[in-house]
Amino acid sequence: MVNYAIIGCGHIAKKHASAISNSANSKLVAVCDTVPERMEYYKEEYNVDTYTDYDKLLLDKNVDVINICTPSGLHASLAVKAANAKKHIVVEKPIALTLEDSKQIIDVCKENNVKLAVVHPNRFRPVMIEMKKILKDNLLGKISHANATVRWNRNQEYYDQAAWRGTKEFDGGVLMNQAIHNLDLLLWFMGDVDELFSMEATRLRNIESEDVSTGVIRFKSGALGIVEAATTIYPKNLEESISIFGEKGTVIIGGSNALYFKHIDIESLSEEAIKNIKETIEVDPFGKPGHQWIIEDMTLAITEDRDPIVSGEDGHRALELVNGFYKSAEKNTPLRF
Repeated sequence: MVNYAIIGCGHIAKKHASAISNSANSKLVAVCDTVPERMEYYKEEYNVDTYTDYDKLLLDKNVDVINICTPSGLHASLAVKAANAKKHIVVEKPIALTLEDSKQIIDVCKENNVKLAVVHPNRFRPVMIEMKKILKDNLLGKISHANATVRWNRNQEYYDQAAWRGTKEFDGGVLMNQAIHNLDLLLWFMGDVDELFSMEATRLRNIESEDVSTGVIRFKSGALGIVEAATTIYPKNLEESISIFGEKGTVIIGGSNALYFKHIDIESLSEEAIKNIKETIEVDPFGKPGHQWIIEDMTLAITEDRDPIVSGEDGHRALELVNGFYKSAEKNTPLRF
């Protein structure tokens, strides 16, 4: 049995608690928050120990893994403390807000021989697993370009829920907070980036960070990419999509949350085969929750002494792309990686 503890009992913590309770050989044994009232649900639902002092939680020898569910700007300091206490770490996206902090987390985990997993759960959606298989089998041939689009609504009320939302110190904007999942998927599908250029703006929301961003990418393969991300869409989430265009096929994943194949046309697949792929996804588009995949994999990574599937390095690459867009937009110039 691998025992987990959660630090930060906000909205996302409930997904972690549920994932832990539904994962084999995994148990939630403690939670920590500076506001005692936030822990009452977990105490009643899961019969866990509660801590308002993080340092005391780290002294709990019954805890094997710390799940970091706090505002993003706190990830680095909490992760470093956890690693130095010899605790394995599951950290919500983004791994950190700066590349220096991200590298520090990765290095201290290696120094203390503890596992580090970053929560990029969209990789485990059935449609994404199928897309990865299509690319692995080279069914699209040479890729010309790919698009990643996030056209969502996060109104002012969303940002006003907490003082840290939309700040550069603790949260970031649409790229860091929402579209980082799509950037992670682009890297997973398309490989490393060679060059990019980005423009961003804060158009409609009263926040410090960007609420709309556009960018272009040249991947090391030579393929191009286009990224569009916004939380300004009226009146609700409109679209989340990833499209990949190749010499032998076109695949578009779409819907309001990128759960379905909107279009598949592949030279080597019959109409019947394509129909079966699309219908299989539509029967259960969510599949096993992504957070549960992350927890189950962490438990196995510990027992099998291997790296988690979504590693600290994966989280660092996604952060590097976000920060690359920010740097390009700030300097109004292309950026070479």
